[in-house]
Amino acid sequence: MGDEDVTVSTEGGAAVVRVSPTQRVEAAYRRIAEVDRPEVWITLRSKDEVLADAEEVERRLADGESLPLAGRLVAVKDNVDVAGLPTTSACPEYSYLPDVTAVAVERLTDAGAVVIGKTNLDQFATGLVGTRSPYGAVRNAHHPELVSGGSSSGSAVAVALDLVDIGIGTDTAGSGRVPAALHGIVGIKTTLGIIPVHGLVPACVDYDALTVFARDLAEAVVATAIMSGPDPRDPRGRDWPSDVLVSAPDRPRIAVPVAENLINLSDDYRDAFDRTVRAAADDGFEIAEVDISELLDAARLLYDGAIVAERYAAVGPFLDGAPAGADPTVSAIIRSAHDVAGYSFVNDLDTLTRIRAAALELLAGFDGLLLPTTTEHPSLVAVAAEPVAINRRMGTFTNFCNLLDLAAVAVPGADTAAGLPFGVMFVVPAFADQVAVDLAGRLAGQSAPPLVGRGVELAVFGAHLKGQPLHGQLQDLGARFVASIVTSDAYRLTALNTTPPKPGLVRSAPGAGRPIAGELYRLSEAGLGRFLAALPAPMALTSVELADGRWVVGFTATHDATSDGTDITSFGGWPAYLASLA
Repeated sequence: MGDEDVTVSTEGGAAVVRVSPTQRVEAAYRRIAEVDRPEVWITLRSKDEVLADAEEVERRLADGESLPLAGRLVAVKDNVDVAGLPTTSACPEYSYLPDVTAVAVERLTDAGAVVIGKTNLDQFATGLVGTRSPYGAVRNAHHPELVSGGSSSGSAVAVALDLVDIGIGTDTAGSGRVPAALHGIVGIKTTLGIIPVHGLVPACVDYDALTVFARDLAEAVVATAIMSGPDPRDPRGRDWPSDVLVSAPDRPRIAVPVAENLINLSDDYRDAFDRTVRAAADDGFEIAEVDISELLDAARLLYDGAIVAERYAAVGPFLDGAPAGADPTVSAIIRSAHDVAGYSFVNDLDTLTRIRAAALELLAGFDGLLLPTTTEHPSLVAVAAEPVAINRRMGTFTNFCNLLDLAAVAVPGADTAAGLPFGVMFVVPAFADQVAVDLAGRLAGQSAPPLVGRGVELAVFGAHLKGQPLHGQLQDLGARFVASIVTSDAYRLTALNTTPPKPGLVRSAPGAGRPIAGELYRLSEAGLGRFLAALPAPMALTSVELADGRWVVGFTATHDATSDGTDITSFGGWPAYLASLA
């Protein structure tokens, strides 16, 4: 969009609104008229209604509210409830009018975002192509002869065409990632349960996730963080654990599939993936090949096994009534699960449990698994000729993620030789979402703000600083660099007689020392506990006063240990002292 639109800085999760939310709405509706893509929407709100919401956001800003998403427009997939707007799941006969908005969407509007409408999808979120809808096939944003990807087709295209800032999708088999790959945008699929699925029409109730599309990673992360957190209305909801990793390491180790795992890739996608992997290696990623055959086997259970019974449980009885608007491919897939035997379902759950354990073992020692998001970019004509075979192939690398309780972040990779977008994703174990975000940001050259909101801050002043011999201990705990800091002038610094050499920071009295330079990190509560448990004498942790008046947990040393050391306070920090010895 043009210069008249809102631009928002999302660094650190803080938003800076450069034009008013109402101006942003005006610009959006001009753009909607310009692109003329009615198949994107199932329900598009009138401009007057959306302007009224934007004016309310402006009033809230004037009252002093902090609204990190002020001026941001949201498109919501039409299997997610928004109060007062019909929910159809792309089937007219299924339509109902909800009284309550899905909690994740409500959190966005509470943060200042405005919902502009409900978007088209593969009916009942069953498909990865974006063509299975009586409201019309959603064409690719930039290449209308090609598919948009599904099932969250409309939300992804609305983002890719700059109609909205944030698209809300869902992902059971890859629907929050495949459309991102086909449009060169970002798609975030968190660990199951991190974003509540309250207000979502279920596809497979145990494996559904709400997802976020955005044109850049920072915007997607901020929206995802706002949507995250348990809600009592979602019995499957989860929260970040006390040992959650809050950062990827400086030199990540990444797994990629062996060649035999990539046979479903089209030639142009294989070339693009190879170039993406080489670029990652050039950027400092350590790359190793692994065999993901067991994961690919698990992927087939989503549709070819008994798990599809969950789709029948969700909407099968409705489709048994043969509604006129039912998509024949979708209906055939879901209704075929009517006679799935209970013991087959139990057997498949057991198989998934075993493969889930194998996946964790496979990924041990790696920070993430780098995969192509999908296998090809088919045309609308090709999908019409082979609606099931192509769709099945496109889910090769996405279908297993939720079945195996893995998280994933999809970002653009190297374009194909023909100049089409090609997408990759970082797949990580449950609750390692921040690691996936950081890896994706590094690969895409985009900023990766914090997604995980919990943790504690730790100030370090010596051997744990960047470039120092014990810095790896922080990396192993998944600690995240926050900022360079200085203490108040109440501290003195001593070079201790230890191996390896390290300083001891001791509080004296205000004005009796000088500001000492250090670094501030954030790590999980459990990580800090493990750190403290392994801390050798004479080191200790205590509250340290910073120059800006804050108190944080930081390193200190016992007074007796400093008595036979060398006072180095005048250097103002450990690195400066070490430099003096060179």
